[in-house]
Amino acid sequence: MNEGSRDHVVIAGEDGAAYSSLRRRPVSRAERYQLGKDLRHRVPRSALAEWHPPAVGRPDPVELIIESHRGRLEWLVPVRVARMAASPYGYLRGSAVVVAEDVAHLPSTGITPIVCGDAHLGNFGFYASPERDLVIDLNDFDEAHPGGWEWDLRRLVASIWVAGRQVGAGEDDCEQAVAACVAAYRDEVRHLADQPLLSRSYQRLDVDRLAEDATDKRLRAEIKRAADRARKRTSDRALPRFTEERDGCRRIVEEPPLITRVPPEEADELAEALDDYLETLAPHWRRVLGGYTLVDIAHKVVGVGSVGLRAYVALLEGSSPEDVVFLQLKQARRSVLARYVHGDSAWHAHQGQRVVEYQQALQTVSDPLLGWTSAGGRQYYVRQFRDMKGSVALDNMDADALDDYAGVVGHLLAKGHSRTSGASMIAGYIGKSDALAEALCAFARAYADQTEADHSELVRAVKTGRLPSE
Repeated sequence: MNEGSRDHVVIAGEDGAAYSSLRRRPVSRAERYQLGKDLRHRVPRSALAEWHPPAVGRPDPVELIIESHRGRLEWLVPVRVARMAASPYGYLRGSAVVVAEDVAHLPSTGITPIVCGDAHLGNFGFYASPERDLVIDLNDFDEAHPGGWEWDLRRLVASIWVAGRQVGAGEDDCEQAVAACVAAYRDEVRHLADQPLLSRSYQRLDVDRLAEDATDKRLRAEIKRAADRARKRTSDRALPRFTEERDGCRRIVEEPPLITRVPPEEADELAEALDDYLETLAPHWRRVLGGYTLVDIAHKVVGVGSVGLRAYVALLEGSSPEDVVFLQLKQARRSVLARYVHGDSAWHAHQGQRVVEYQQALQTVSDPLLGWTSAGGRQYYVRQFRDMKGSVALDNMDADALDDYAGVVGHLLAKGHSRTSGASMIAGYIGKSDALAEALCAFARAYADQTEADHSELVRAVKTGRLPSE
């Protein structure tokens, strides 16, 4: 690991970092800010522009992806590969393991808040708050872990440049969008660093405010379209789409290979696991969900990066056939960041618990039914499946809309990082200038080129039979 990323500089009491005692010497924001500023001498902001694949020593990205397939359902690996092979952006979505390997060895400050670990452009979206308001935030936490804030920001800006090329934006447009993202991140983290620790945890962005703040007409229209669709994505509305009456009982409809039946023995294991999951919920929600009955469960393929891992949809019925809840169980494995973070073994033994707790750390409001469980020797986290989830569609954006939306996601990423630890130090390091934006624009362009080259290698591996694809 390089000189810039070897040492962690997290300090006692730093911006809300978790400690078991409140009795310690307070460290002022000014001190933390200065610590961050002083890091520029060891890791100049210009160093974050670096991306030159090492002449020797960079693992083969195709081999890393093959390794990540171990333990997945073999019959679904071709589906995953096909989704990654479809485009460079599709490849980027599924290549968190490759990006982690690349960015972990680049210069970094050593400031380690809780990070998303997979903060690409597509992992922000809408969902319902417990009050049934539609909010937007980070929405994927399979790889969440303590790690470098730069790792998240690098992955995000690279995805913006790759996405820009996919929608036909020019290189200047891509640069402008990345600069907007980094500027929004800078301004938000500086703003939150000056706020009381507790008030940072209340900051959120709802969809109505997002639509009002969007300056691009096309983005405003897409937000409205996506929000209207998300509000219809509820459990009761999913009944006609996902279920059918069979022998007097409601069952989930099969759509092979994406939705398939579960063998009886496996279904029994999962039913028992859902009973255990109830114990991880807050008492009120445990009582509420305990009033429902499990009536069916099926395997359902989701996403790109998650394809091949076990993922199930469970149908629960309340006091009437229309009173239903869909729960999703997703297999959780060790974060791709874990191997690069010193002291990883001191964190969570249960990976489902890790995902849930770090999701709650990064999001302002979270699904109240988030919990975790184990079944068949595997670890899972559990959440609502149909809970007004949605996203801004990349295909419906042009260069101006991308620029506007890039600022939104930069703001949201900063909010998440600032909720956990390090905001004052990050703010001190970034400063007020455009130095970080200039560096990350250079990185994003170079890594977008790398992504396209790696995608070509993946496509070649499919053509030669090294990787299966459906």
